[in-house]
Amino acid sequence: MHGKTGPAEPTSFLYDPSFALIARGSKRVVLGRECYVYDESHFLLTAVGLPTIVQVLNASRSEPYYSIKLNIDLELARELISEVAQSGAETKLAGTGMAIGPVTHSLALATMRLTELLDSPQDIPILARSLQREILYHVQTSPIGIRLRQAVQFGTRTNRVATAIRWIRENFTEALKIDELAAMAGMGESTLHHHFRAITAMSPLQFQKHLRLHEARRLMVNDRIDASMAAFRVGYESATQFNREYGRLFGAPPKRDVTMILSRTVPSEPPAASP
Repeated sequence: MHGKTGPAEPTSFLYDPSFALIARGSKRVVLGRECYVYDESHFLLTAVGLPTIVQVLNASRSEPYYSIKLNIDLELARELISEVAQSGAETKLAGTGMAIGPVTHSLALATMRLTELLDSPQDIPILARSLQREILYHVQTSPIGIRLRQAVQFGTRTNRVATAIRWIRENFTEALKIDELAAMAGMGESTLHHHFRAITAMSPLQFQKHLRLHEARRLMVNDRIDASMAAFRVGYESATQFNREYGRLFGAPPKRDVTMILSRTVPSEPPAASP
């Protein structure tokens, strides 16, 4: 559960496969050149791990922003898919690995019951999995459920691209060899490029660049290291290239951007991760 009492500045956030629902307020999520805005009537589904820029839009002390983000248990999702009959063959890519769907009454109730378990932690080991399963059922059978089904079902193009995405996320500081990445995904290089961009709104190299820049920003803010050291740690060989690409993504060069972030931070209350 996450709350804010005022609109926030855009900040970087690395989404895992997850379901996010807003109880009050609204949020903007930028993925590459795609923009998603959702509120109390819509949920955000992230089917594969994606680097984004997020911003809380509507929040105040009288009406604070509240949201919940649930990381998806991919094995549970895969088990559920095998039990839910789907009509028609899903042979085409449904879009990016991120989408906004409608919040139904049933989905809202299941999510509320899951959050209520925080008040009775002794019940979590017994009831949490069944409630997560119920939430995943409503997500999978929603108009955007195909995004999740394609991501977790073995053999689908989305699932094979997800394998490449996971590798880049786990090895983003290393040199990226597209031919090896394509072989890992079981695709030709041009096919991988096409489907990778369709799912992430970026090419593999752009995706790696975003991961590096998001991590560098985190290192500079959290560990207070300078831009040159951060650039080296995330895999850049040229500080000039790092500064140029950082400013293009975040709207300001590293030093100025980090200074602005730290000036908004209250020392006694470290910023919480945003869903």
